Amino acid sequence: MSLRHYETMFILKPTLTDEERAKNVENIQNVIKENGGEVAALDKIGVRELAYPIAKFERGDYYIVYYKAPASAVLELERQMRYNEDLLRFMTVKYENKKEIKRWEEMVKNV
Repeated sequence: MSLRHYETMFILKPTLTDEERAKNVENIQNVIKENGGEVAALDKIGVRELAYPIAKFERGDYYIVYYKAPASAVLELERQMRYNEDLLRFMTVKYENKKEIKRWEEMVKNV
């Protein structure tokens, strides 16, 4: 089972308390670790204006988590994210070729 390089961007509701926000971020990292992945970095981008309203929210709290994991971990992470009502949106990107992986490593260093 080989570990691949991934980045998952997710947007939390801006109305969450600090504790709820921290719990959501921790849960996402735990799902990755429990399924054989390694979290390399977490980038908290912060609250930003959304391009269009999502569930009546005009703003969202953006995060990006960089990690290495088997494909099964990504499937489980996305399954759990779909059922999380605190998440407005999420998107996962897989880095495959050497050029992309080098860019992933640079982004992790800069976080």
